[in-house]
Amino acid sequence: MGTGYIDYAGYENCVDLQNEDVQVVLGPHCGGRVLAYAWHGENALALDPRLDGWTYGAGTPPMGGPSGGRFDFGPETTTPAHPMLWVGPWEAEITGSWSARMTSLVDEATGVQLVRDFALAEACSRLTCRQTIHNLSDQELHTCHWSRTFGVGHGICVVPLTPHSRFPKRYIMYERGPLMNFMPDDANVEIRDDYLLLLDAPQHPKLGLDSHAGWFAYLMPNDLMFVKAYPTYPERVYGEMAGLTISLWYMRDLVCELEPIGPREILAPGASAAFTETWYLTPYAFPEVRAGVDPAHVAKVAKELMI
Repeated sequence: MGTGYIDYAGYENCVDLQNEDVQVVLGPHCGGRVLAYAWHGENALALDPRLDGWTYGAGTPPMGGPSGGRFDFGPETTTPAHPMLWVGPWEAEITGSWSARMTSLVDEATGVQLVRDFALAEACSRLTCRQTIHNLSDQELHTCHWSRTFGVGHGICVVPLTPHSRFPKRYIMYERGPLMNFMPDDANVEIRDDYLLLLDAPQHPKLGLDSHAGWFAYLMPNDLMFVKAYPTYPERVYGEMAGLTISLWYMRDLVCELEPIGPREILAPGASAAFTETWYLTPYAFPEVRAGVDPAHVAKVAKELMI
């Protein structure tokens, strides 16, 4: 247990963080990703085995990009493409007994360098994931944190909602092309007791929410609950077109993309901004009937993890 190096998913010298219950594997070779966040060997992250060992320049990857625990920066539709950050090589270093850092190259298109710091708790599943965006260009940068983690597919999302949503249904659904439907009607999306339940694949893959609860849970068919917690800022501007704090992208039974989004950061040349997500993992029996999920119980378990 502790910190070391391991070969994993076709990559050599990945950083390995382990305690008694949890293993975290960090892969700097292709986009500075988390390759494993596993409870007693059961990975919460969806990895496509066709991508084992894949690196930038080795042809078009399946599904158009890397899998696993991905992070990015946005806004999604106005940030220039930055493949050297998204899938290029990073550097990794061990920074402590259960901590490590991955650092990107400086991206020519945006002038951004990203640094990701990870720390696994010594005796529980808590994993802190801190991404720092450095503006090394000579121009002001409007940006935000954008998490794009692939959870194991075909699960159930439980998102606590907060008052004063801008959306009549308390979420929006992205439809074909640039369309955003603010009055969606989907049999697999239910609002119950101030929770949004995404029970199965919706009609269109992507949902957006503006909740400021600061956490959500994802229940997986491998009997794990994956919780993400993060700060929100109700008085600040959120730079995505619909002002989202969360996006969910549900690709059939393959993956569910779990996407906390940070507030807008206006960075002068040389300035930086950081955003921290905290991850938790625990065994949780997957509901025999999806509609039978109990959001109050999910919230109770999640809040006990976050103490």
